[in-house]
Amino acid sequence: MLRWKNLAVAGGVLRWRTLAVAVVVGIAVVTAVWWAGPGALGVTATGGGDTTQATVTAPAACTDANPTETVRFEHGGQNQTGTLDACGHDRDDRVSISIPADFGAGSTKVHLADVVQGHSDLRRPLGLALLALSCLGGGTYAFLVLRGPRREPALA
Repeated sequence: MLRWKNLAVAGGVLRWRTLAVAVVVGIAVVTAVWWAGPGALGVTATGGGDTTQATVTAPAACTDANPTETVRFEHGGQNQTGTLDACGHDRDDRVSISIPADFGAGSTKVHLADVVQGHSDLRRPLGLALLALSCLGGGTYAFLVLRGPRREPALA
């Protein structure tokens, strides 16, 4: 009866196969998570609503305590006004905004379309890098377990 460590040491064939299987599985896991999209790593899209172009009508300086700008946009075939939680734009600048799904009549709060509060663009690549490192660590651990302990020659 053969033991795992005997198989792992025999000719070095199983060691390379073990390493190749660990590499292929790690690449498959990272690729599957990458294809699954941002939700797989906790990065979610904006909370619903439409995205449209707006024109800044009343800009705000970024030195204000709570800067808000007034924007004009078209929604549902009507011109609407909204309060944009941003600063630093000039009058008549065009910005892309996200209109909330529960949009009502009158003025409403809108957000910049490319900004999701609490998230940064580095979450996805960093999550994929950490996942790849964990796959590498798991593969290395499997390789070392299958290789077994090394025996040092006895000193005379």
